[in-house]
Amino acid sequence: MTAYTATVTVRLKRGVLDPEAETTRQALERLGFDLDGLRSADRFEVDLDAPDADEAAARADEMAERLLANPTIHDYEVAVAER
Repeated sequence: MTAYTATVTVRLKRGVLDPEAETTRQALERLGFDLDGLRSADRFEVDLDAPDADEAAARADEMAERLLANPTIHDYEVAVAER
């Protein structure tokens, strides 16, 4: 077994209301920043042991599907790195 860190980034799908990002975008624009858009995201780092990176990614993907993301309103990405 090898130690991995799987990073799962969860974002609202485009078109889904994101009040946190909207408030932050407005504040940044008041500070003089010109933005085309802004989306908020949650990032989860999961440390796990797996036989290989593909298995670690598959397990993290299952975690995202079952708990970390709601596939109806969220998109997510999984990245795996050896620890």
